[in-house]
This record gives sequence, structure tokens and C-alpha cells, in this order.
Amino acid sequence: MADEALFLLLHNEMVSGVYKSAEQGEVENGRCITKLENMGFRVGQGLIERINTVLLLVNLFRFTKDTARFKDELDIMKFICKDFWTTVFKKQIDNLRTNHQGIYVLQDNKFRLLTQMSAGKQYLEHASKYLAFTCGLIRGGLSNLGIKSIVTAEVSSMPACKFQVMIQKL
Repeated sequence: MADEALFLLLHNEMVSGVYKSAEQGEVENGRCITKLENMGFRVGQGLIERINTVLLLVNLFRFTKDTARFKDELDIMKFICKDFWTTVFKKQIDNLRTNHQGIYVLQDNKFRLLTQMSAGKQYLEHASKYLAFTCGLIRGGLSNLGIKSIVTAEVSSMPACKFQVMIQKL
């Protein structure tokens, strides 16, 4: 529980620090969001490397290294929603939807990074600041699994949010 509180505090300070150090022009043209998203991307890549190392060791122990871990794109997205999300947020994604054409929607009904904010609509406009890092986290994780993507987030009522992942075909 303490590590969760530390993560929440670190995330809030990171968002605050990026916006405090920014010049007015950077805030207006979205550079702060880009900085936070890029930070998340690097962390997401690192987390996948760490998770992959653990799973490789487990597979070697079970003598199943020759079996493919992911059959397809959908399997990778399920991994992100279950294992990856649980590693970071201590819970699975509540809902995963796809159009089977490279677009996935991950819904978290009680997103931990938004639960500290009021459930009212007055903070809705600030939600994007607190979602940029996580968009990068997802994009970085997918990148390290060989999938290039664009990740966006939307909030219609706090603390629920949806992350839309558009897979970019190479």
C-alpha cells in the first residue's frame, strides 16, 4: 500500500513539476503533455523489459521457451490489460474492446491517478495532464512488444477513463 501512495505522490509531483518549469508557450501548445507522455513511454519500455525477463525465467523453468507467448495482437492487448496494468496499478483493466481492425479501447472505471481528484466536472479539463504519462506508459510497453501505436485518453466522468490504442501497421 505504501508503494502505491508513493507512486501517486511521485506522479502528482512529476505533473506539477513539468507544468511549473514550463514557459507559457509550452503549456499552450501541449509540450508539457508531450514531455509527460515521453516520460511514460520510457518507463513503459522498461517495465516490459522487466516483466519479459521474469516471464522468460519462468518459461525456462517450465521448459516451454519454444512456445510463442503471444499468438496475435489481441493476446498482447490482453497482456497489457491484465499483467502490465496489474503491475503498475494493482488491478486489471475493467473492459477491453476492439473493432478487430487495429483499434482497442481500454476502460478503467476507477483509474487510480484520477481518484484523488473530485468526481465533479470542475476538474475534467485538468484530467489530460494526469493521463499523458499513462498514455506513454501503454505506448512504450507496446513498443517493446513490437507494436507501434498511438494512445489517447478521454474522461467523461471522473475517475473513469478510456484509453484508445490505434495500432499503426508497419
